[in-house]
Amino acid sequence: MTVPVGELAAVPEAPRRRDPLEILAAQDRTRLQGLVPVRHHRMAATPFTFYRGAAAVMASDLSCTPDTGIITQLCGDAHLSNFGLFRSPERTMVFDLNDFDETHPGPFEWDVKRLAASIVIASQASGFEPDVARKAARRAAKTYRKSMVAAGRRTALECWYARVDTAAIAADLGDRFDTATSVNTQKMMRKAMHRDSMQALEKLCYFDLAGAHIKSDPPLLVPASEVMTAMSREQITKEFVAGFDRYATTLPGHVAELFSQYRFIEAARKVVGVGSVGTRCWIALFGGKHIGDPLFLQFKEASESVLAPYVPGYDYADQGQRVVSGQQLMQASSDIFLGWLQQLAFEGGVLTDFYVRQLRDGKGSVVVEALAPKGMEYYAALCGEVLAQAHARTAARDEIADYLGGAGKAFDAAIADFSVAYSAINVGDHAALEAAIAGGDMAAQADESTS
Repeated sequence: MTVPVGELAAVPEAPRRRDPLEILAAQDRTRLQGLVPVRHHRMAATPFTFYRGAAAVMASDLSCTPDTGIITQLCGDAHLSNFGLFRSPERTMVFDLNDFDETHPGPFEWDVKRLAASIVIASQASGFEPDVARKAARRAAKTYRKSMVAAGRRTALECWYARVDTAAIAADLGDRFDTATSVNTQKMMRKAMHRDSMQALEKLCYFDLAGAHIKSDPPLLVPASEVMTAMSREQITKEFVAGFDRYATTLPGHVAELFSQYRFIEAARKVVGVGSVGTRCWIALFGGKHIGDPLFLQFKEASESVLAPYVPGYDYADQGQRVVSGQQLMQASSDIFLGWLQQLAFEGGVLTDFYVRQLRDGKGSVVVEALAPKGMEYYAALCGEVLAQAHARTAARDEIADYLGGAGKAFDAAIADFSVAYSAINVGDHAALEAAIAGGDMAAQADESTS
């Protein structure tokens, strides 16, 4: 083994840690300043929301701990809320990782630790007993380990085509849990199935004689014409059309042909998530030949991965392409409209990398805060399986499987021990953010938008 498996339980010693608030402040300096207080407010809500927004803090911490040295493509932010449902190109519902902003090569166990620690922190937020939280984290590590060892015995193509069947999940939940759990799961799946561009059109737009227009609902949803007040609508449209023409060159030929059947209508800045607040994130509405044929695309700023400073030797000319390539490698089924572009940012005037995807395409996620202890353990195992499925698509599959085969159950225990210890660090970091806000050192602003 590259390191004794027990050493994977180590958390960074306090003197070696960078100040977490300094890390967040460094990120804030590159973001839209008017939205930074919204980010702080969302992160301060609970220790779990802090953890969601603090991927950069954890990346720094992981770099101070022993690692296996087994490098694979990482999600980079594999916490519980970054797993969910979406439609495959074949229009079936799949369950998989669905956020790759921080994807980057790194030691395989960093993803496992990010997942397992999120399980403990979410369990604590729900008031679960400490042994229940630790058991759920250990279950995730165990399922990951067993799934990876099994993947080591499969062919590369078998691993590439493996995916989680959402129908099987629904049936399993119905067999294992009470009626309410099964009903809630089915409701979540039905809701996800109806999240598409038409649903987004109804929710995010209003209509007049000129057609559809994106609503104004600041600070979370602001039409481009209100952001770029010095430009005419014609100039704004010209800039976006040129950008999406460049984006189209990154699509496969057949998808580019499909995209060419849509015309740009409007764009708006949209705030999303927790950790992403303050980054340049836009949505764009396109229309087909018929009124009932909308297409909503989201293009998000792609900056350097939080893992990049700690895993040297990987250079990317375009961070949007980094995100797309990592997602297509790790996901069992990816959005056909995934692409990237560089654009002179309308706010700040800096050349910015973006990646592009559909805004809503059957996307849905479990409400982590609503899970009961047994549901949390089941969901932890499911996420562990999916994470292994993602790693098994890479060339590091056999090396990871060999390591875990030798480590056995000790790996599960080490990851669980790390997760419990790191959750205490996270609680302290969250308290520090609360104190900084209360003392006026960091601004926080509640967003009252309903979008």
